[in-house]
Amino acid sequence: MAWQLHYTSARSGPTGRSGFQFVAETPGLPPGVRAAVTPFMAYRPPPDAPLSPNPQELERFPVALAYEPVGGRALLVRSRYLGQDYSGRYGNFFAHAVVAEREELEGLRPIELWQAEIWAERPGEGELAALEDLPPGAGVSPETLAGRMAGDGSHRLLVRLVDAAVAALERGHGRLVLVCEDAEPIVRWIAVLSYSLPAAATARLSFTTFSADPAGAPHRVVGTTPGVWSAAHHDDPAFFVGPDSGEDSTGSEDDGEGGRFARTVAACWRDRDFAGLDALGELAAVQFADGAGDGGLRGADGLPLARVLDRAAALLALCRGEEGVAPQEEAAAAELLTRHGARVPEWVWTELVPALPGVGFDLALAMHTWARRTKAADVADRCAARCVILALEDPALAARLPECELPDEALARLTPLVVRALERAAGLTEVGRLLALASRIGAVLPAEDVRSAAAGCARRGAGDLPEAMAAAPAQWRERLADGVVAGLAQVDPRERAGLLTDRACDLLQARDWTQEPGVGLTVLASVGRRHRDRRVDVTGALLRLSGPDAGEVDAVLREVWAVPAAAQECGALLDAYEELVPRYPALAALPSRTFRQAALDGDTALEDPVLLRVAGQVLAAFPEGERAERDASVLIAYAKTVGAVKAEAAAAGLDAVHAAAGRATAELCEAVFAGAARRLARRDPGFRAAVLAGVSASVRTRLAGRWMEPRGRGLWGRSGFGAAQRNELVEVALRLRLAGASEPRLEAWARAAAGRWRAARQLETYLRDEPGLREELRRLVSDAPAGRREG
Repeated sequence: MAWQLHYTSARSGPTGRSGFQFVAETPGLPPGVRAAVTPFMAYRPPPDAPLSPNPQELERFPVALAYEPVGGRALLVRSRYLGQDYSGRYGNFFAHAVVAEREELEGLRPIELWQAEIWAERPGEGELAALEDLPPGAGVSPETLAGRMAGDGSHRLLVRLVDAAVAALERGHGRLVLVCEDAEPIVRWIAVLSYSLPAAATARLSFTTFSADPAGAPHRVVGTTPGVWSAAHHDDPAFFVGPDSGEDSTGSEDDGEGGRFARTVAACWRDRDFAGLDALGELAAVQFADGAGDGGLRGADGLPLARVLDRAAALLALCRGEEGVAPQEEAAAAELLTRHGARVPEWVWTELVPALPGVGFDLALAMHTWARRTKAADVADRCAARCVILALEDPALAARLPECELPDEALARLTPLVVRALERAAGLTEVGRLLALASRIGAVLPAEDVRSAAAGCARRGAGDLPEAMAAAPAQWRERLADGVVAGLAQVDPRERAGLLTDRACDLLQARDWTQEPGVGLTVLASVGRRHRDRRVDVTGALLRLSGPDAGEVDAVLREVWAVPAAAQECGALLDAYEELVPRYPALAALPSRTFRQAALDGDTALEDPVLLRVAGQVLAAFPEGERAERDASVLIAYAKTVGAVKAEAAAAGLDAVHAAAGRATAELCEAVFAGAARRLARRDPGFRAAVLAGVSASVRTRLAGRWMEPRGRGLWGRSGFGAAQRNELVEVALRLRLAGASEPRLEAWARAAAGRWRAARQLETYLRDEPGLREELRRLVSDAPAGRREG
């Protein structure tokens, strides 16, 4: 039902007061309706209208029919000027308002009520009947409107009107102004707009057929007169729609082509294609959410209204097989079908099928989805085949191909196309995507064709191997790599760098490089340089190459082993290639570099069992006299020295280390001797004296010198011996004298140490249980010759 309200200036209304007020209304008016309607109860005559009109002049005052959605309901207000009120003053008007539930306007455009019988000419009193029906008036049917739109000028104007109306609805604010002396053309154009827009948009297209203040009107479409417009601020687009106005409008500086939707609407009116207007409404309706929120009108997916309508028009053009649909318009139509396909009318899909041979990928994919949902197997196969053909032109689309099982005849037709696409592939990535496409549709490709395509791309340096491998199905990756390697083998080594990136080399490392050793050198060098954990495997692969000469291989090995090998790594290399390591200078130098690094790292590294095992491996693998063999001998001698149980063995080891100086690596010999001296310094004085007595004179001097170097810090941070260290070293010197051996520097040091009073007292206490050593100490201090140990 719908409620009625009458508003005018009365001497005494329902409340007993005078002035403008609601003088009659339908009982049971919902709460808040009267307050919502009140702001629209207004009428101001045109500025050029007579101030004291007679009855004939009153008839010529414009009637204003306004429509506005208010509080979830539809408000329609018909206002006309009455002239004088009850007191004889001019300015009175009568506004007849009808408030209807939205359902009451279903299938009805508000402008159709322009000349409806529901409107009263004079205000009533008391109660007004509820309206059970809202029958439309005459004169605004589509057929009548189409007949009144004569010539191209009207249709070009319609394009601009539709675009302006859509823009205002999309923004949720602003208006377009229709200017004419007579209300009828304004009504007709509002009606044309209402029939042109989908129902959801028409429901929001508020309007008034006349306003004396168009800039302040709350409606989206505002009618006014030329006299009003000439005095108004021109902030909004205005269109002169009178019979003599032609195409003129202040809203556009040139005709322009307009949007796809506006142009389609104009064509439908020109051709009286009302079915086309209905179809546009259907295709737009599926894109709107069920409820309407505040603000600008948008699609259910947040798409602006103009794009919603344009893609509906583009889809209709495709259904009708029209030419000139741009790729971006087709993509928009495909997006519509993809997002809202379940709501799209069935006739759309049926009419699209004939266009299938010429559609793009997205539209074919959307049609395939529909065909599978409706179990149209033949159409689904045709759509899938179309997708495949388009993916052959753009292999980046391969990953989006639908899951499908094409019939044998389709595969027989498509497989040669895939092969030809492989032949003309621009790069390796494209080859990989084509292989994925073939796998996805079940096409069986000749392996040699795949290899040949990859080789051709590699020769041109075209593509990214890791990308291609990632795109290609697993079963084709080895064949793809075969082709790449074969192609690279045919180009100059300097031209391979572009394709053999680090990532590409990592992928190719594990191959057998027997057939393509030149490419293998580059790949293995890259991997070995960057991955220390793969160096042993890379070395093995390099040693198995038969094509390059030993010098080329050795140069690559030198790059691979630029960083010294750890002991475990060196041992693994010798375990695997013991016989080959000595033959390549880069590898033959590795053990010595490993030993030298251990020497620099300190005693713990020198005594690592893994390092000593490597030394043993070197002695077994290298000829005598080679640098690595001599360095290994030094390490073995060191191990025997520091681990000796008897002094004689330790002395022999030290002599061997000392003798290696000048033949073995200098840093190693020096570090080993120093380390052995430190380790022997921890032994008891008797053992140390026996070692000194057992070594050669030069070694004795060198070893004693090491022991006389202060260890630790004394008082005030000064370097020096502690009492215990001093006492032990003095004992060593005394026992060495008693053994009949001489080390002058050690004796001089011991004499100086014992000559100090405090030290002498401490030594007496230290040697209290060794009378022979105390006696020898007295001889040392008095500079007497050394005594002989008795018995």
